[in-house]
Amino acid sequence: MQVETTAIPGVLIITPRRFGDARGFFAETYNAKALAAQGVETAFVQDNHSLSETEGTVRGLHFQAPPHAQDKLVRCGRGCLFDVVVDIRKGSPTYGKWVGAELSFENGKQLLAPAGMAHGFITRAPHTEIIYKCSDFYAPATEGALLWNDPAIGIDWGFDGEAVLSEKDAIAPALAELDSPFVWNAPS
Repeated sequence: MQVETTAIPGVLIITPRRFGDARGFFAETYNAKALAAQGVETAFVQDNHSLSETEGTVRGLHFQAPPHAQDKLVRCGRGCLFDVVVDIRKGSPTYGKWVGAELSFENGKQLLAPAGMAHGFITRAPHTEIIYKCSDFYAPATEGALLWNDPAIGIDWGFDGEAVLSEKDAIAPALAELDSPFVWNAPS
């Protein structure tokens, strides 16, 4: 398992090893012991799987507020997507900054998004499936969203067409309007 750091501490890109032959491949996509050896000790309690039929579908930027904040471990089961997180922890030196990674069936990469990040993605292929683990259960009363194309954040989604959005995502607040429920705790 290869683990890469990003410009936002705690956001990691994880690439499990694949073992292939003429039949296909085998990959261990999650191993708590191997991740703990890399400093990731998150206990995941829920798996989610979604399908986006159309290229250019945007889902996000979403988060759950405390006490139901979620760490997420995201991968692509089919197709290709560009996965993004935005730091929304008040006081963080990377507040309002974003990182993204292309996750595809072919590259097998995963993105670890810790709590305090707004998370979203855009599909780069039709019939794209995203599979992700969450560290807390779905709690609709704590849901929040951030505008996916807020110019103050400046995410380069790598897509020039018309995005396919839910009504909720189309009217999400900009970062300047967000009263974030997250506060950055400086490492001691």
